[in-house]
Amino acid sequence: MQYGFDNEKYLKIQSEHIKERIAKFGDKLYMEFGGKLFDDYHASRVLPGFEPDSKFKMLTQLKDDLEIVIVISAVDIEKNKVRNDLGITYDVDVLRLRDEFMERGFSVNSVVVTHYNGQASADAYRKRLEGMGIRVYYHITIEGYPHNVALIDSDEGFGKNDYVETTRPLVVVTAPGPGSGKMAVCLSQLYQENKRGIKAGYAKFETFPVWSLPLNHPVNMAYEAATADLDDVNMIDPFHLEAYGETAVNYNRDVEIFPVMNALFDDIYGASPYKSPTDMGVNMIGSCICNDEVCREAALQEIIRRYYTALCNFADGKATEAEVNKIALLMKKAKISTAYRKTTVAAKERLDASGVATAAIELGDGTILTAETSPLLGPSAALLLNALKHQAGIAHNVKLIPQTMIAPIQKTKVTYLHGRNPRLHTDEVLVTISMMSLLDENCQLALAALPSLKGAQVHSTVMLSEVDRKTFNKLGIGLTCDPVRKLKDRERKPGLEDEEL
Repeated sequence: MQYGFDNEKYLKIQSEHIKERIAKFGDKLYMEFGGKLFDDYHASRVLPGFEPDSKFKMLTQLKDDLEIVIVISAVDIEKNKVRNDLGITYDVDVLRLRDEFMERGFSVNSVVVTHYNGQASADAYRKRLEGMGIRVYYHITIEGYPHNVALIDSDEGFGKNDYVETTRPLVVVTAPGPGSGKMAVCLSQLYQENKRGIKAGYAKFETFPVWSLPLNHPVNMAYEAATADLDDVNMIDPFHLEAYGETAVNYNRDVEIFPVMNALFDDIYGASPYKSPTDMGVNMIGSCICNDEVCREAALQEIIRRYYTALCNFADGKATEAEVNKIALLMKKAKISTAYRKTTVAAKERLDASGVATAAIELGDGTILTAETSPLLGPSAALLLNALKHQAGIAHNVKLIPQTMIAPIQKTKVTYLHGRNPRLHTDEVLVTISMMSLLDENCQLALAALPSLKGAQVHSTVMLSEVDRKTFNKLGIGLTCDPVRKLKDRERKPGLEDEEL
């Protein structure tokens, strides 16, 4: 895997920059944290070398000075909104986030329920959390937010919100997902702190788009592909250009809201500390890219991955045609097609030759391997075995798992667990190899080769099961799938409830 991002430099300069921003305001800084604090696999894919938990490690250097406030919208509680990447509801994810933070030694101050209008589900959630010893605050829905500045910045607006009592100079405000109301919580706290004579400031930590990269840089375009469902659009920050004569990239929502933010800052502080939405940010990622070409290539691959993900989600009824079309347009803008992804071409060539479901992997050294479905293994499991043997220097004709071991596993899956698909999944293959490694040297070598698959790319000609997708993700392997359930579906729209071959 080639690196394009200097992670050590990032950990150093990012924490220093945040300290400088805290000092600028005096007593306290409320920092709205966009995106994921940990498990940021998008960033690690488009910026090879960026570790998924880099932001967590960076904040660890500030741990003694910060506390965390988690925000959730009462509307999302009411709707049982689900995180697509984890398959859990936002209310459950709040508790997961809290546990993750506390296990890593961070102080979690409280949970703020926003957009509160007396919803019974929000009341029940608050009661549940308070029963667990968690402080919960309500922030109401303010009529005309965010444009009715006169009402918002008054005792009938922010003044009606619960005041979140904090004790540390840095307050990180985060949430399970977008639209939770993080910015409103920060601004409400500024209003409340100002009423109490406490000097508090606001800053925004958004990983993407990277303000210092060109508008049409693949890394910024990959962000648009990742947020196709939110209809975010990257754009030149006109306020920054006017104030400094310098081109900076931001996204439409921040640019659109900035005049309102500025008016609120004027009311709270007497004068706004910022001249542009880019000024509000503290992100130093652009300064830590050490190989632009590597990051460009990784981002182009990410755009194609996002395209395939949108196609599969559309087949499952989880995405709109508009999302698919938006990413297709980004691919055209970047002058790439699905054929740019080598594994896609290799998998389809084997499919045409075999007539059965196939998969292909591109390893770190550029080697491409393929595999096809069989009565014993699905294409992804067979491909994983092929890749491990290649990396471990084991001859292709060596069987790591003998048929005599696979047969009883299949019997359990079908006869006792009443499954329809007898073939082994990728996780079942790895567990079996792990057990055999106690007695078999080749299995030991294969297991030892697992870390070398990080950064590899895989394409499957059929949609894989959730367990296979998660296995590849955990191994750091980029996966794409054709939006097809079974081979006979290739000539029609996918979406039937069948398992993969």
